[in-house]
Parts: sequence; C-alpha cells; structure tokens
Amino acid sequence: MKDAPVILLDEATASLDVENETKIQTAISELVCNKTVLIIAHRMRTVADADKIVVLDNGRVVETGSPEDLKKQDGFFAKMMEKSRKTGM
Repeated sequence: MKDAPVILLDEATASLDVENETKIQTAISELVCNKTVLIIAHRMRTVADADKIVVLDNGRVVETGSPEDLKKQDGFFAKMMEKSRKTGM
C-alpha cells in the first residue's frame, strides 16, 4: 500500500465471508495507523469500530456521530445495526 496520508476503502470486504473479512480488516487496521481512513460500506460490522460515522439515505446525510452516540439516538444507524444483528451481516 502506498504511504498516503488518506486511504479510501470502497466496499473493500463486501465480497468476503465473515472469517476472511475479519482477517482483512485486522490487516488493514495495522497498515493504516496514523492515517485518515474513509470507509464506504454497507456491512455494519465493517464500520462498527469507526471514530465517526456519516449515515446516508438516498444521497442525504441523515446522521453523524460515533457508533456509540448513534446507537443511543435509536435512529437510522441503530435500526441498521439491529437489522444486521438479525441477518448476521
């Protein structure tokens, strides 16, 4: 990986099973220390440890905040997290 200060990952693990997704996420976490990382993902587990999440719905920002704050708001993000727990995503 190039030593860039900003890394953009667009659905980087979308086609992987859970076991391999976890391995790839662990490797990426080690490679991106001290960098700004933008992650675009539909899988909730991919963004669960983010510092800040921006939730889009039909191209509009509907929520922003840490995962903990968004869970407490019981809004769009919290509903997506609950749905992902039920479906295993």
